[in-house]
Amino acid sequence: MSSKTIINTKNAPAPIGPYNQAVKVNNLLFISGQIAIDPVTSTIIAKNIEEETHQVMCNLDSILREAGVDFANVVKTSIFLSDMNNFAKVNEVYGSYFTDNFPARETVEVSRLPKDVNVEISVIAHC
Repeated sequence: MSSKTIINTKNAPAPIGPYNQAVKVNNLLFISGQIAIDPVTSTIIAKNIEEETHQVMCNLDSILREAGVDFANVVKTSIFLSDMNNFAKVNEVYGSYFTDNFPARETVEVSRLPKDVNVEISVIAHC
């Protein structure tokens, strides 16, 4: 029988719809797509794509830590970009959060993201 646990933390933005920050099922953690919302001020951090990506990664980090894991546990990521021309800059920031044994990943360009941000990232991790 599988065990389902809801994971939420005040150190990451509150969901803006009918979903949770993360759901843990057995030894897998599914983190909902994160955008660059500052969890303290609820404002979008988007001075530039690098800063925006750092905020997304910080939000993911907070949720991972709430679940008792970190980026070393991430096995799969999905990156959604509003403009594929930002790929290299996003990739550089994203890559700085991993040391080795990089997760599987796809990166796709989409026509629009929530709150008109430029990047959204979701992850799956093992616990």
